[in-house]
Amino acid sequence: MPRARSLVIALVVLVAAAACSSGSETGTPASGTTSPSGDPLAETVDCTPWNGVAGSQIDDVVDEATDESYADNCLRLNQLQVIGSHNSYHRRTPDDVFELLRTFDESLANTLDYDHPPLAEQFDSEGVRQIELDVFHDPEGGLYADRHIYLALGKPIESGEPALDEPGFKVLHAQDVDFNSSCLTFVECLEQVRAWSDANPNHLPIAILVEAKADEIIDPANLGFVKPLPIDAAALRALDAEARSVFDPERLITPDDVRGDRASVEAAVLSGQGWPTLGEARGKVLFLLDNEGQGDTYVEEFPGLEGAAFFPPSEPGRPEAAFVKMNDPIGDAGANTDAIAGLVRRGYVVRTRADADTVQARTGDAVMRDAALESGAQWVSTDYATEASNPFGTGYFAAIPGGTPARCNPINTGPQCENAGLVE
Repeated sequence: MPRARSLVIALVVLVAAAACSSGSETGTPASGTTSPSGDPLAETVDCTPWNGVAGSQIDDVVDEATDESYADNCLRLNQLQVIGSHNSYHRRTPDDVFELLRTFDESLANTLDYDHPPLAEQFDSEGVRQIELDVFHDPEGGLYADRHIYLALGKPIESGEPALDEPGFKVLHAQDVDFNSSCLTFVECLEQVRAWSDANPNHLPIAILVEAKADEIIDPANLGFVKPLPIDAAALRALDAEARSVFDPERLITPDDVRGDRASVEAAVLSGQGWPTLGEARGKVLFLLDNEGQGDTYVEEFPGLEGAAFFPPSEPGRPEAAFVKMNDPIGDAGANTDAIAGLVRRGYVVRTRADADTVQARTGDAVMRDAALESGAQWVSTDYATEASNPFGTGYFAAIPGGTPARCNPINTGPQCENAGLVE
């Protein structure tokens, strides 16, 4: 190589290393880390063209590493966008129960007419990298072992499922009427995630959104529908403990990990240095709490989120703020699309939805989906991650453009960010 060109490359490398190690106030990542394989690339590569800040080009050194190395070292967790599944455990309601519900309220029954394959299949075949689990507190066990709607059909109410007799959180959509699940307990669902993670150790981080439910449902025929236990401080402590019982600390991304030595979780998020790099996040999961109502209780149990497994939904400006839930990606005149984009630019992570209540799948309307993807929300949740999963014949489904499990976030990454590096 000519001496002059060697000097130019050396200068680029030195300037790049200084630029990356100093970080940024715009939510972009600094380098200085290594990939899981120990690749020291981040010490020599200028990450700014990947994260959207003007800086030196990487053309002179791009042949020294793969796209995956750049992604692992230059991108942070909040700079991805992935598809998630809504009520990921949900299996279609039994036909006889569904027809009974349709007779009672057809519009309500239509909202339940969707079906998800087992979690591992969603990860493998649908590219899902965020799931949602609804859980009900059952510390003594047996509270959800019977399905009382079968009294109206003249059938036995016993489920015959031993797992439902055991203590611990149960996973279902609506007690007594919409109870089919691919994993009956919270721990069982998490064990399925862990097994898939064990088999795919280089996978993109998986977000697990958990809604702790306690709503009573209408019982017009007085069949004895179960009244759920409240989600109080003790229940949230138990939920946190069950999450940690399945995943070792090194497999989790927690608020403590994000906060580091900064004053608060939000301070770390806004610094641009809080979220782990992709290389640090591979093979791990993070837990998100869906419940706004229980968020304050959870924070009271874990002040500053110290020792917490979950990121609760929070409004910006609070010390624990990192995760924002905004299910409607449109709002009035597209206001929510812009609001989500603004949150993403600042460093927060956001979950939104591409569709709801089977409406878009039945009509083929993609407006909500397209707004969700455009917004830059890191997790875009759907009931139809593939065209084959839509039984209504409209062709509607929600997926990352290009068909990869993830893409460079359209809001907070630069033009040279390559989706090819975001494998698994």
